[in-house]
Amino acid sequence: MNMQATRLSKEIVELGLEPYVLQLETDGLTIVPPEVTGVTDEFLDRCTKVLLDRFEELTGCPITVGGGPQGELDWSSSGFLQEGNQGKQSQALLQQIMQLDRSLRDLCVNPVVDALIDHLMGRMPGAPDKKARRLSSTNSFIKWAGEFGYGPTLGLHGDQGANPLPWGPTALTANATWCLTDYTKDGGALAWVPGSHKSGAHPVQPAAAKAAVPAECPRGSVIIFPGSTWHGAFPKETEGLRLCAVAYYRHHAVLPQENLPVTMRNGPWEDCDNPEMMAELCGFNDTFPYLEQTSPLPRLAS
Repeated sequence: MNMQATRLSKEIVELGLEPYVLQLETDGLTIVPPEVTGVTDEFLDRCTKVLLDRFEELTGCPITVGGGPQGELDWSSSGFLQEGNQGKQSQALLQQIMQLDRSLRDLCVNPVVDALIDHLMGRMPGAPDKKARRLSSTNSFIKWAGEFGYGPTLGLHGDQGANPLPWGPTALTANATWCLTDYTKDGGALAWVPGSHKSGAHPVQPAAAKAAVPAECPRGSVIIFPGSTWHGAFPKETEGLRLCAVAYYRHHAVLPQENLPVTMRNGPWEDCDNPEMMAELCGFNDTFPYLEQTSPLPRLAS
């Protein structure tokens, strides 16, 4: 988180966001209601329809907010977060959602959210007029009723977990989760540990799970937190969907100077003393960044 926490940006002051900044600094998470961000029911309806249409397009299975998937799903391939989980799959991840519709792009340029993400990541060194936040990905978690979940640990983690420890006060990643349905504990809300962003390290179990609380809020709210805040999710015990659109941000420093997986893919990377090491250095087999949907999705069972 920005070390100069008392130095609020012009946008924070003009938009009256000081209470949310205080929550971020103190607790490591804030929930901004729709009346502050300005999103309307009609706008949220559009975001919801686009995502549900995309799910049906990719899986062949109709899906509704109130009833979830309207058919039996076949997870013949390994499902989303399948490892270590028991029970029937009840969650899917849609990737690259910003490509689908303007409404989802507008979420990413909402001025209230941008001001708060900017506060978490700060400005470029030596250039106080240039913001350091950049988008990393845009995704949607679609979750329906079922025993499938993250288990007793609640899947608690810090998003910037790949970075060396200890984490400093400046956020290297940040998350803005737009809630397209009400978030309740029984409804599978995001779980988080207040104050965990100050640890500068990974969760320690089982103490972390015991300290976790639900991020409960009405539809249209946006949950914002830095990559150092421990979070996961509670299992969904109610009917219908828990639906969100996530804008995931990275600090400008978390970036290669050359896009080697692209520039060297068809280049002379094998022409060296150790091609295996060169492939690893270039990141050819890394999970990120991806160019297409990589998270497994089911198909409507025949």
